[in-house]
Amino acid sequence: MQLRRGDVLDGAMAILDEYGLGDLTMRKLATSLGVQPGALYWHFPNKQTLLGAMADRILDGVAAPPTAPTWDGALSELAHRFRAALLAHRDGAELVAATYASRLTTARVREAFVAAGLRARLSRAHAELAGYALLHYVLGHTVDEQSRLQLAELGALTRKPVSPDVSTETAAGSDDDLLDGDPAVRFDFGLTLFVDGIRTRLHTGGATSPGPNVTPVQSN
Repeated sequence: MQLRRGDVLDGAMAILDEYGLGDLTMRKLATSLGVQPGALYWHFPNKQTLLGAMADRILDGVAAPPTAPTWDGALSELAHRFRAALLAHRDGAELVAATYASRLTTARVREAFVAAGLRARLSRAHAELAGYALLHYVLGHTVDEQSRLQLAELGALTRKPVSPDVSTETAAGSDDDLLDGDPAVRFDFGLTLFVDGIRTRLHTGGATSPGPNVTPVQSN
């Protein structure tokens, strides 16, 4: 049977989910597909290109127009959607972060963040910067979250998880309590700080746009 590009991508995603990014090699992928390694290069000229395609698959649908009617709701919806897509695959955040750094994946998620910032009437420049900042926050948080999950599976995290009570502002007993607590609580807290920061800049009159320009920026 002829090997198709989709077959290679499916096989790579299967290895990622079962073994992790560190065990994804072109030789191992070829063996799993029952072909010689050279056959893979008809579809992907190198491993980095393959990783970029994998990142695009992980992020498929994340940048769809948000349903929230407000700019802050849109940012929150997009950020949660982004995090969920990364968590759906083992080492998903690490893979996507690497391909973003090397410009091998699309910028649609960042563009969606920028569009939400423009809805808030941030200036174009500040909407772009806010898009990058939120992208990096979600990636960084989720890389840490997945790393700690793997450590827990290996028995390297032996402390009982304790979540900070953010609703009553009860302080955690130590930094470990915060790190070992519910990652969704930490994520939501950081996201709220981010949105509140934008709202503060808007209320103080800083970084606002004089017009209703909401056109998403083009990919890099």
